[in-house]
Amino acid sequence: MKSKQALQAAQAISIQPKKGFRANRDVPLYLLLLPGFALLFIFNYIPMFGIVISFQDFSPFLGIAKSSWIGFENFEYFLFDTKFWEVMRNTLVINLLQLIVGFPIPIIFALCLNELYSARFKKIMQTISYLPYFVSWVVAAGIVTSILSPSTGLVNKFLQILGMEPVYFLTKPEYFRTIVVLSGIWKNFGMNAVYYIAAFSAIDLSLYEAAKIDGAGKMRQIWHITLPGIRNIAMILLILQVGNMVSIGFQQIFLLYNPMVYEVGDVISTYTYRLGIEQTRYSLTTAIGFTQSIVNFILVYAANRVSKAVSGWSLW
Repeated sequence: MKSKQALQAAQAISIQPKKGFRANRDVPLYLLLLPGFALLFIFNYIPMFGIVISFQDFSPFLGIAKSSWIGFENFEYFLFDTKFWEVMRNTLVINLLQLIVGFPIPIIFALCLNELYSARFKKIMQTISYLPYFVSWVVAAGIVTSILSPSTGLVNKFLQILGMEPVYFLTKPEYFRTIVVLSGIWKNFGMNAVYYIAAFSAIDLSLYEAAKIDGAGKMRQIWHITLPGIRNIAMILLILQVGNMVSIGFQQIFLLYNPMVYEVGDVISTYTYRLGIEQTRYSLTTAIGFTQSIVNFILVYAANRVSKAVSGWSLW
């Protein structure tokens, strides 16, 4: 009897995977990862060397090696420049509006889709909602411009029916931020809702059955089961969005704004574009981008710590 038990134990040990490095098992996996790591290193890490430009009076004709070193003069220039703080204010205001208004909408939309009984109708609505995500901002901005056109736009046609004068919305500072926020939500909320819909599938259905037996209505089920079930993915998206608080998509603003709305629509990305491309002030734009990256890192770290303190969950 003992010999039989010993034989079974020996067989169980023999079939357990061996720990440590095994060439025939691990080398092919590392080779599959190698192209991805190579691209990451070439396009994300090697360009980091260009940070030194922010401490130089850089000239493309002299190169990094021969350009003169000026220390923190570029940082001092933009930190004391009133124009920089204007575009910083615009960036923060637009991002805060997108966070406050745009963050709950995918959750609400996903909850509504999750309550639909018709699987076919649910798929149709989901496809329609995330289709704009795959459209480039060039096309999306053209659609927004056409809808808001003062002569042929649908919005102004409706205003004319009501007896009102047409409005050129994209030249009005009081409307521009709202247009940016709403167009950004329209383009991205469907794809963000997909993450929550995927999280719903991981929730144990027996929890809903138990809640029904206990007399819980639909709203209580959503509050006590559904929302806690998507908490982790919601915190991930929230942390990432907070981490990009001083960044904003260049294409959207660049394609929608014009000099008449610079005071409310000019953001860091468009400001650095004009400095770098139009005025060839490469050192200054590099210093701004370097500072922007540091602030983004601090925001991500702070949001992660707050998430861990409040909800007990964090990315790391």
